[in-house]
This record gives sequence, C-alpha cells and structure tokens, in this order.
Amino acid sequence: MPELKILNSREIKELHSVIEKQWDAKIKLDYGFLQNSKGRIFMVNRGISEIDMSKLRINSVGMYFCEHDKIGIRLSIEGSQIVGTCAKKNIIEIDDGQARKWFKGEDLELECKDCTGFVILKNKSDFLGTGKYKEGKILNYVGKTRRINA
Repeated sequence: MPELKILNSREIKELHSVIEKQWDAKIKLDYGFLQNSKGRIFMVNRGISEIDMSKLRINSVGMYFCEHDKIGIRLSIEGSQIVGTCAKKNIIEIDDGQARKWFKGEDLELECKDCTGFVILKNKSDFLGTGKYKEGKILNYVGKTRRINA
C-alpha cells in the first residue's frame, strides 16, 4: 500500500510558488494536498483530516493534481484546467488536428520561443494537459488509459 504524506503549509506554499514561477499563475487553492511515494500529489477537501486513515487501506484519495519531481511540476489534465485559467505564460494554443494527435499520445512538433519546461496545452477554451517543451517538440504525457484510438 502506498504511503500518503499530508503536505504541510510550507510545502503547499512551495507548490504555489513553483506554479507561479512556471506559469505566472497566482492561485491559492484552499484544499489539502497529499503526496504518494511516487511524487504524485492529490488535491483533497480539508475535511479529510477528520478521518483516521491509519485503519484504512488507501491507494489514492482525492483528485490527481500533479507530479512533482526533480524536473519540475507536471500538471494532470485536471490540474492544467485549474491552473490554466490563471496562467499567463508557457501556454501553447493548438488547433483541432493537433489536439487529436495529442490525445492519441503523439508528441507535437511546435516552435515556441518563449516557452521553457512544462507547458499547458490549450485548444479553444479547453485545457488539455501539460507536456514538456524541448527543442521544438512537446513531449506527450497523456496516460494510455486516457488516449483515444480514432
């Protein structure tokens, strides 16, 4: 069973700081955050503190928000929808054809001179997740279970 660690206020402030630095998004999320042993961070209602989790067998709880590791924060699709509405940089607008390729699990070849690290992909008013921008290419992180076949 993966161990879930409750992030303290200092760690949550650091999370907000990294998000602000990467996407220039000033967000304050009034939620609790739990991190598993793989670095995945889940967003939960603060009321979870009233539950004695020592007696439960839990793999995950809440909404998967992001993964935090040595290369930065990679937002989930849902995380990109939360952060994307406030983000002012590292957002790449893609067309319908590129969005279809993205959801098939393909990397996208796009030039973005002002982009660094993880970028949020947007199609019209929809935020589609994050990818790592590297040398004119956006590396795809859409999970196999969320990809389309058509």
